Amino acid sequence: MSDQNTTASSSVDPAYALTRRNGFILAAANAFIGACAPISISLGGIVGDYLLDEDKSLATAPVTGFNVGVALGALPAAWLMRLVGRRYGFMSGALFSGLGGLVAATALFQSNFWLFAFGLLIVGIGGAFVQQYRFAAADNAPVGLKAQAISWVLIGGIFAAIIGPQTVIFTRDFFEPVLFAGAYAALIGLSLIGFAILSFLRVHENTVLLEHEVEEPARPLMEIITQQRFLTALACGVTSFALMSFMMTGAPLAMIGCGFSTDIATLGIQWHVLAMFGPSFFTGKLIARFGRETIVATGLSLLIACAFVASLGIELWNFWFALVLLGVGWNFGFIGATAMVTSTYRSSEKNKVQGVHDVILFGTVAFSSLMSGQVLNAFGWDGINMIMWPIALVCLGILGLQVMSDRKNRVSAA
Repeated sequence: MSDQNTTASSSVDPAYALTRRNGFILAAANAFIGACAPISISLGGIVGDYLLDEDKSLATAPVTGFNVGVALGALPAAWLMRLVGRRYGFMSGALFSGLGGLVAATALFQSNFWLFAFGLLIVGIGGAFVQQYRFAAADNAPVGLKAQAISWVLIGGIFAAIIGPQTVIFTRDFFEPVLFAGAYAALIGLSLIGFAILSFLRVHENTVLLEHEVEEPARPLMEIITQQRFLTALACGVTSFALMSFMMTGAPLAMIGCGFSTDIATLGIQWHVLAMFGPSFFTGKLIARFGRETIVATGLSLLIACAFVASLGIELWNFWFALVLLGVGWNFGFIGATAMVTSTYRSSEKNKVQGVHDVILFGTVAFSSLMSGQVLNAFGWDGINMIMWPIALVCLGILGLQVMSDRKNRVSAA
């Protein structure tokens, strides 16, 4: 019996075991620290509107502050993790999220709009570290498991989708009459739980290679990011994330404007975030079966369908169903695009490429969240819906050119 157990134990692939272990730890950390994002985003525009007396077009500026923080934090996060390693880097990121929650709660006690936006910017800097979880999982996985590893990490977002909105519902009135301060103070506790979980992380600081692979020297950054495949992956990732942020930021304000309560709007975001991360249970397997490009194209098509459903009316089902389609579309588009990005760089190039990628990505996302408030204020909910589908169609065209280029290269190689 002992011999059988020894044989079974030795048959477990160490690389797979490490990938699964790290995926579980990063998913658990994502569940708690990642919950800071839906809290910040679902309430950011509502609190901004509450704090502003006159120009309501700036109501989504705090959400923009969060996204600017993610963009600003991308390169420093990559640099810090290169310096101290990913475990200590991620733990430092958790502290940023907690500090941002403290600043945001303080701003609400002072009714200070711009301090509140600054607090969300700090939370966003912590979020930049969270966004690196997917790269850490992929870089420590064998080539055939990279997409699956990314999916495992994003499964933690399912729990973040529950933890975040429920935290809002149970804590927002904790410091009444100062509304919503309790929800942002709760970010401190969530971040400390994530900090403790991340202390168990064990990663290789070099990308896992197959036996026949040899590590090659780093190429100049411009050579890497001007590859057609990198640019296509970046365009698809940016489009998926920016359009998701554009609609998600405006949706709570639009719902309240149509007579729905804050709780209903928050629950709508909960369904949306569940849809963002729920497919992660099988997205990696779908990518392995159908290919990255097919899954990305499916995601972009779902974003177009989302805009169509939202344009049909302003009933509750229109908002919630559109938000669900938005979430699933983001999942397919973003995971597929991330998997494409990981195929464009070498181990020695990962930190600089990932950092630059996320600066561009979240800089665009920040702009989209700011424009969401501007468009909603000027053109209403229909204006947001009309902008969605042409951008997604253009990105589908870019992806199609990449597919044709890949086929041409394969024919030439044969």
